[in-house]
Amino acid sequence: MLNDDFTPMEFVIVVLQEFFGKDRESATQIMLKIHLDGRGVCGVYSQDVAATKVEQVLQAAQKAGHPLQATFEPVE
Repeated sequence: MLNDDFTPMEFVIVVLQEFFGKDRESATQIMLKIHLDGRGVCGVYSQDVAATKVEQVLQAAQKAGHPLQATFEPVE
């Protein structure tokens, strides 16, 4: 997930809980990493699952009117 200056932190936490199965504490830690570092890893998945999760995040953000962006890339 990528940081922006507009998406509320609480929305990011909810997305991490809903789509990535994180508990509140883990979701908060990942959100803070995204906020401070500009990006953060939400999980490691197969390419198909990662693509689906990115699409779910983008759709949820769009529906809520937030510019939140997510990407996936191969693990090296």
